[in-house]
Amino acid sequence: MMRMPLAWLDCRSLRIKSVSLRFALIYGALFVGSGFLFLSFVWWGTVGLLERRTENAITTDAQILAQTFTESGRPALVALINERLEQDIDDNALYLLVTPNNEWVAGNLAEWPVKIHGHYWFSLPVQRADMLNTARVRAYTLPDGYKLLVGRDLNGRTQLAHMLTEMLLWTCIMMLVLAVSGGWFIRRLFRNIIHSIGRTTQAITHGDMTRRIPIKGTDKELDEVAVTINEMLDRIVRLMDGVRQVSNSMAHDLRTPITRARAQLEEASLTAKSEDELRRAIDKAVVNLDNVTSICEAILRIAQIEAGARRSAFSEFDLVSALETVVELYEAVAEEHQVNFVCQMPEKLPFFGDCILYQQAVANLLDNAIKFSPPQSTIRLTVEVTPAPSDTAPALVHLTLADQGPGMNDADMARATERFFRAEQARNTPGSGLGLSLVQAIIQLHGGTLQLASNAPGLVVKIETPLYPHDI
Repeated sequence: MMRMPLAWLDCRSLRIKSVSLRFALIYGALFVGSGFLFLSFVWWGTVGLLERRTENAITTDAQILAQTFTESGRPALVALINERLEQDIDDNALYLLVTPNNEWVAGNLAEWPVKIHGHYWFSLPVQRADMLNTARVRAYTLPDGYKLLVGRDLNGRTQLAHMLTEMLLWTCIMMLVLAVSGGWFIRRLFRNIIHSIGRTTQAITHGDMTRRIPIKGTDKELDEVAVTINEMLDRIVRLMDGVRQVSNSMAHDLRTPITRARAQLEEASLTAKSEDELRRAIDKAVVNLDNVTSICEAILRIAQIEAGARRSAFSEFDLVSALETVVELYEAVAEEHQVNFVCQMPEKLPFFGDCILYQQAVANLLDNAIKFSPPQSTIRLTVEVTPAPSDTAPALVHLTLADQGPGMNDADMARATERFFRAEQARNTPGSGLGLSLVQAIIQLHGGTLQLASNAPGLVVKIETPLYPHDI
């Protein structure tokens, strides 16, 4: 028995594996099924209406004939039947009046049908004009035992029903053709979308990170999907570039202290002539290794903060009191560097957040400001609160730190918060380039923003955070 592998059919589960083909088949089935139900309703409604109109006409006619017989007798009924037959333009009326012995009295039927008995509706064949037609009749019993048969020839209705049936069949065929055409078009459209996404992702998988899904501008929904996927790819590329940059920076910044520590230990092991020289070399190596440890801890701290792991430590505290603690610590350092320190803060400011992290962010900024400020310069720390712009928006805390150091150019300020980035002015100063990255992560954790601007001379750091960021 031959086995023919089909790409779109799973023989084991008897399910179509092609998503686009399944979608097209479902669309076609729903289209044809709904159209068939609608046409069936139209057919049954039309045929039923014709049948009800025929029976109503027969019933009304029979009542008039029976009333005529009761009021005027047999001659009047015979005359009325003959008059009705003469006025029957459509030639579809059937009448028969017989005696109790089934003897013909009047009408256009030759004899009383054998199978008709009782007051029921009957369908019987009638021979008229060399044609065998179907008639709908009903029998009535009149006074003195006379029997009346009233009916209608259904030839016209039958022809109309056949015409309607033929029309509905052709309509079903047209609907089937339209369903197949529409299903094919939808399948092709669906396949184009999937193949476009597949080709783009396959190209990216093979290293072409510049590949994007084309935007045609003709289909709003499809273009929205393409734009969303392209934005996701752009963000992935930026994240990969960031990871690559961080990896390169980590390799560079960690290699220097590790290499220095190894060289010091190796030199001490070869040249040290006393225990004191050996201990001094070990102490220097430990300092370099501590620098490596601090870099790793800073990276882990930034990752934890960006992941929101520290958000569970949020509580309400006095921001002014927390900042004064940091300022008192760094005022002594500022005096050693002959730098003036000016603070302007309210007396009290309830704040919701992580007190330790916020203090660490401000401490990093103060440390950088003091480090790069020349003697006899001034550092200004200002804290202000702006009221809530609306009932749904919180009030904002504005923290501004301005120094008079060398500052940064626009290009350096745009990259200052990148991990391991160091401007040219900071190349010869100690540090790892993670300070502002950590500050930005802490401020973003509190739902705020960090901005850098020129102080001409110097640098201005502006921090804006919600006063009560319960929604972050």
